[in-house]
Amino acid sequence: MKKLLPAFAAVGFVLASFGTLTATTASAKEPTAQQQKMTTCNADAKTKDLKGDDRKAFMKSCLSNKPAAPATQQEKMKTCNADAGTKQLKGDERKTYMKSCLSNQPAA
Repeated sequence: MKKLLPAFAAVGFVLASFGTLTATTASAKEPTAQQQKMTTCNADAKTKDLKGDDRKAFMKSCLSNKPAAPATQQEKMKTCNADAGTKQLKGDERKTYMKSCLSNQPAA
């Protein structure tokens, strides 16, 4: 019986740890605003095929919220398209997002 007690304690500890881990990961599914911004900036940098120092400069500017130089309509379309793909938007939701993104209005 004395040999079984530590085994039961170990199993209890593992189960308790698993319960805490599951609760933590369930609440961590919603990305923070900074994580969303990082995802969007990464998608933009990838769309623009930036590498090395150009990418670093772009990411610094994008993440610091400084307004970028006005983009051409084609660049805007690529960026908005990449963002919609990153956000996994489909159908009417994607159309609404693209319309507001291309017109520089915040999405509803």
